[in-house]
Amino acid sequence: MTRERFISEVRACQGRLRRFLASLCGDRALADDLAQEALVRAYVMSDRFKGNFRAYLFRIAYNCFIDDRRRVWPPAVDLHTPEALHVASGDEADAAFKHGQLQQALSRIPEKERTAIVLHYFEDLPVKDIATIMDCPAGTVKYYLSVGRTHLKDYLRL
Repeated sequence: MTRERFISEVRACQGRLRRFLASLCGDRALADDLAQEALVRAYVMSDRFKGNFRAYLFRIAYNCFIDDRRRVWPPAVDLHTPEALHVASGDEADAAFKHGQLQQALSRIPEKERTAIVLHYFEDLPVKDIATIMDCPAGTVKYYLSVGRTHLKDYLRL
């Protein structure tokens, strides 16, 4: 992949990448750091890239998120505080996550379910690409989507 093509591909999906990471970690600054790390890793490996660039980049970003979770134990969050209702955001790329109740419900479901739901419903990725990103079979992604939807319904009814 040429440098110009890489830059073009990144420009096309960088807002979605940041939004995806912000929805996983709930912190815009951390999402920006993880996105930057993912882009550096993707660029270093770009000579070996073949296929769907967005799925490739999101897979790297998801791995960066998992690596970060392994390094730092997540702080306890009281989900009943006003701060827990919103993901901090300041631009259009994050505006979709200002829906407080949905964001709070998403933060309460397990990480793999949340990842599958965000990639499928917010990023419009097909199950096949999500399976690649999450490194699991397509049937498992369908299971995460089904169970995640059920959990979201339960939390949103409260």
